[in-house]
Amino acid sequence: MIIRTDFPYGTTHEDVRIPLPDGVELYARIWRPVTDEPVPALLEYLPYRLTDWTSPRDRQRHPWYAGHGYASVRVDVRGHGCSGGSPGDEYDARELADGVAVVEWLAAQPWCTGSVGMFGISWGGFNSLQIAALAPEPLKAVVTVCSTDDRYDNDVHYMGGSVLAVDMHAWAATMLAFASRPPDPQFVGNDWRRQWLERLEAVEPLVHTWLSHQTRDAYWRHGSVCEDYTAIGAAVLAVGGWHDPYRDTVLRLVEHLPPARVRGLIGPWSHQYPDRGLPPGPAIGFLQETLRWWDHWLKGADNGVMEEPLLRSWISDSHPPATVYEELPGRWVGEKSWPSASVIPVPYVFQGAPVEVASPQHTGLDAGRFFPFGNDADLPPDQREEDAKSACFEFPVGREEPVEILGRPSVTLRLRLDVPYGQVVARLCDVAPDGSSTLVTRGALNLSARRGRDRALPWPVGAYEDVAFELNGIGHAFAPGHRIRLAVSSAYWPWIWPRAGSEAGWTLDPAGSALTLPVRAGSASDGGIVFEAPEQAEPLGVVFPATLDEPRPERLVVRDVARGTWRLEVDPRYGGTRVYPDGLEYGEDAEEVYEIQDADALSARARSRWRIRLHRPELGWDARVETRSEISCDEGGFLTSNEVVCREGDEVVFHRTWERRLPRAAG
Repeated sequence: MIIRTDFPYGTTHEDVRIPLPDGVELYARIWRPVTDEPVPALLEYLPYRLTDWTSPRDRQRHPWYAGHGYASVRVDVRGHGCSGGSPGDEYDARELADGVAVVEWLAAQPWCTGSVGMFGISWGGFNSLQIAALAPEPLKAVVTVCSTDDRYDNDVHYMGGSVLAVDMHAWAATMLAFASRPPDPQFVGNDWRRQWLERLEAVEPLVHTWLSHQTRDAYWRHGSVCEDYTAIGAAVLAVGGWHDPYRDTVLRLVEHLPPARVRGLIGPWSHQYPDRGLPPGPAIGFLQETLRWWDHWLKGADNGVMEEPLLRSWISDSHPPATVYEELPGRWVGEKSWPSASVIPVPYVFQGAPVEVASPQHTGLDAGRFFPFGNDADLPPDQREEDAKSACFEFPVGREEPVEILGRPSVTLRLRLDVPYGQVVARLCDVAPDGSSTLVTRGALNLSARRGRDRALPWPVGAYEDVAFELNGIGHAFAPGHRIRLAVSSAYWPWIWPRAGSEAGWTLDPAGSALTLPVRAGSASDGGIVFEAPEQAEPLGVVFPATLDEPRPERLVVRDVARGTWRLEVDPRYGGTRVYPDGLEYGEDAEEVYEIQDADALSARARSRWRIRLHRPELGWDARVETRSEISCDEGGFLTSNEVVCREGDEVVFHRTWERRLPRAAG
């Protein structure tokens, strides 16, 4: 990592409040170059608290952009951080309308040329795309990182039409804790307590809404830019990582947006900005890469950025299974169009007699983290145990040449069910000569969603049907002498929430089943793709105090042999305890637990606990948030329980519990 201290421009920054049409003010931090000339503005718009939670990350990039001649602006969403108003649902109409107002406010400032760009990762990448689809005139370009164009089928709520248990629960629990944090009196003054209590009165567990919409209805179509790609007026640089769950969005955007206004970039990365150097690498000079994008679209520079291949992507070489990689072996390749003429669908037909598949309910404990962040236990370990609980079909790789794939594999499966409901999970694995099995990619289908995600259609009991679905996109080269393995299971906990009766599994007929791989031939465009070394501004200087406490394992699997119960304990390790240069002591501790019994889908249970403390000793300010969240199920519905307890010092200032039963109509 190169830490940059000298820039073309000196920089300054200030905190301001941006007024909205309804009188609410959003808290913003603006870094600007020291110049008398107006400059374009760049906006990052998030609910994650610019005064503490994202401030280390913000410091890496916003001053860097300012030093290169941009006003770089970080704004907290309404009801979060030090912004006014009450928190709402993610990406609701109010959040997007506020974002449009912020874009227009920035464009109208005397220090701005009137041209605005938006960027962000995850939430900020989502609303960058969604606001671009509302087409405010000043918004000329966006850089969207690890984001989605499809809120139903490519987000944290549902996967293949099934409830995504691990993150439907964990993210709802996280946002309940995050939305309950108070404004900071250092920035909002003595009115912080009144604002906090008003905000808490408006807090509602988001899981209530998400589980109330179990098929792809109007709720999910809102904010899903895949509904109308033509609405996006800004130029889009779409960025993802093969170890991020949102990478398919990059493939769809470069396919559906006009080539003159889009470029795609997919590296080996997890759910992180590509310059941060977090596993898996290699990291790239992402800030420099985005600066070229901004210079072209916001300053009119003829810098060749649109002469790059439409899609630049990393293709990993075969590698042994591990839960973390500092760097993956592989290379960069470029495609001039997508779908690419260099990528050919090649079918691999199954062989053998029909096979009954009734995977144990704990199949999936070795799935790894849905959102890898670069931690030591994020990625899937050796898949041999999971493969043993699945039906496996293997195809040898020749001794001379690798089989290189780029894009989304797909499967066609002929299945018979003796119950109305079930799910199927397909994992593509790279099997080395020593027998080790490395997960390459995977996909899932709720069989009631086989005719579309907008409906729930029971299976005709006792009948065979053909189903087809895609796996997540990937760039991977299977080495000569290895084997390509497709492993198919009827359970995948805690990713996929099981349904009563699905324990029976299904019968798979190989005679009507096949795997199709997007096989890529080498081309002249493989050469010449290089990136500069990662570069950032000076770090913020956050201190992580030493502790004598023994750290919890990141992922711990516990088996109760007598009860037949399996428990996965997860420490998400978002940040822990840290001390900021302005004196804020921020403590954070979270734990997730997922339990299930081998033969009982109704035993599935997910629990989370959060503790957050914000402490300013010099102000005598000590605010604490504790939350508890749980989801279980019975034959007819999901049972949710949530609790929030907030304290100022030792005094409880807010305490609320929610108990809901939400009918299971699909999912």
